[in-house]
Amino acid sequence: MDDCVFCKMVAGQIPVARVYEDEAVFAFLDIGPISDGHTLLIPKQHCTNLHECDASVLSAVAARLGRIAGAVAAAMGAEGYNVLVNSGSAAGQVVNHLHFHIIPRKAGDRVLSGWPSYKYKKGQIEEIADRIRWNL
Repeated sequence: MDDCVFCKMVAGQIPVARVYEDEAVFAFLDIGPISDGHTLLIPKQHCTNLHECDASVLSAVAARLGRIAGAVAAAMGAEGYNVLVNSGSAAGQVVNHLHFHIIPRKAGDRVLSGWPSYKYKKGQIEEIADRIRWNL
């Protein structure tokens, strides 16, 4: 895609701290990290969101994600890591090219500290599950 910053990185038009590259994927350090080693993994083929990507593209990314996440964690001496995908601007997606954040974590680092969870009201969980199944 002509105006996609990640596609331009893949094409070598924008400098990047490359971590890994092969025929299907490209991994590089995030320029706005939330922890040292924060890495982005993208498919080379442009797609905007997870649910819009062809299964073969997602399969290629998934086949490499664990190895790259393990290498990031080992390099940073991390005790764990988060793998996140933001789909759509409401979810925080800034670049409209599917990307997986690999965020190295250490105990007590306060990065992404906790989720704002809640309990469903009586009967609500079944209704929501039905709506999701209907959309599948």
